[in-house]
Amino acid sequence: MLCRRSLEQFRKMSVRAALIDLSGTLHVEDEPTPNAAMALHRLRSSNITVKFVTNTTKDSKKTLYNLLIKMGFQLDIEEIYSSLSAAAAYVENEKLNPFYLLSDDARKDFPEEDSSRPYDSVVVGLAPSAFDYAHLNKAFSVLMAKKSHKLVAVHQGKYYKRSDGLALGPGCFVKGLEYATGKTATVIGKPNKFFFNNAIPDGLSPNECIMIGDDVNDDIAGAMKAGMQGILVKTGKFLPEALEAISPAPTAVVKNFAEAVDWILCRKH
Repeated sequence: MLCRRSLEQFRKMSVRAALIDLSGTLHVEDEPTPNAAMALHRLRSSNITVKFVTNTTKDSKKTLYNLLIKMGFQLDIEEIYSSLSAAAAYVENEKLNPFYLLSDDARKDFPEEDSSRPYDSVVVGLAPSAFDYAHLNKAFSVLMAKKSHKLVAVHQGKYYKRSDGLALGPGCFVKGLEYATGKTATVIGKPNKFFFNNAIPDGLSPNECIMIGDDVNDDIAGAMKAGMQGILVKTGKFLPEALEAISPAPTAVVKNFAEAVDWILCRKH
């Protein structure tokens, strides 16, 4: 059945790279999705380049790598491209000295704080322990101190999947700071086109890449607007009603990551 879907559409493309979301797609917390490790191995064996692209802002790249290895996935740490990586590059390029609303682990991916300079920006990621009045009010004060001070959102996801259900993402806190300060956040991660373009393996174009993810907006719509194909999986944060609002429609909607790999390989051979 999978091999008969959208075959003519797929023949028009040449998939040379798969961009793969992590949380909700390859795994949910510490558990892989069904047959995901074997499916990843099959995908690699087909000579398709693999890149892991994630909006995860709670864990550093090293922590993500160790988690994936522990779950049985085979990868190199350099294959992980996260919104934290992109945000850290933005901080360095702009020479910012931010007040961070990040987890302690995520903070490891960013430049050290320069205590000789005042804060000139706020960087917000997923930081449940920092989303209290004291931290948010400090962020508010930094942003209000000067008109030029920047609000940087690693991403502004609405929610994410945990083993106990859906949980709030950082988006509502970013929106709250925007509302209180009158500033518009610079959003770094998915679905930003800048993020997807920088995640593409060297030498490839967007139409040679396919994105696999569980978020209909951040993963699929974002990738397709950047010129890629998109496969939506029904694991993680997937909600059927979210499909009604997406445009363009996903290239395919499948049960899980293993079925997404089947879909790709059926059309490759």
